[in-house]
Amino acid sequence: MFDTRAEIIKNGAVVANDWGLLRLDEGDVADSVVVPAGKVIVPHVVWLAQRDTLAARLPEIGVWLASDARPEALGADVQLFAVIGIDFPKFTDGRGYSIAYNLRARLGYKGELRAIGDVLRDQLFSMHRVGFDAYATRPDRSIHDALKGLSVFSETYQASWDDKTPLFRRHHREVQKPDVDAGYGI
Repeated sequence: MFDTRAEIIKNGAVVANDWGLLRLDEGDVADSVVVPAGKVIVPHVVWLAQRDTLAARLPEIGVWLASDARPEALGADVQLFAVIGIDFPKFTDGRGYSIAYNLRARLGYKGELRAIGDVLRDQLFSMHRVGFDAYATRPDRSIHDALKGLSVFSETYQASWDDKTPLFRRHHREVQKPDVDAGYGI
């Protein structure tokens, strides 16, 4: 199956999608599936099976990882790709968050990190926190409505990829004066 979705969310805006997404259909074999011309994000198994042929097409080849994949499986190839996608087969499957964080924090990936699959508005804020900067949301939902999910919260408590300093270190708090009743005697 070849997905040529018209729009995605990238860097906080709805933009035209210039990458196709290849998914293997039942019966497709990774080493013989035909990868269409142009910019294509292929499954990691296809990249492994056709590496020599596809490497000649870089930077027009991206790769996507399944939710049960380990980002380390990309090895030294991680820096070759302009786009790495991470699949969310169900919105309740959170393994992609860890994959994204590890790609950014441990493997130093600097390119576009795209969430694909069952991606909903409620997930975008948290996805951004772990390193995603592009989102191919579910086609049955409004992409413009989903965009609002990036700005649903104005403050975060924990440190993460997008802000490495926790809240208690970001805000100066005034020391309470002893003569002010702070409610301790309740």
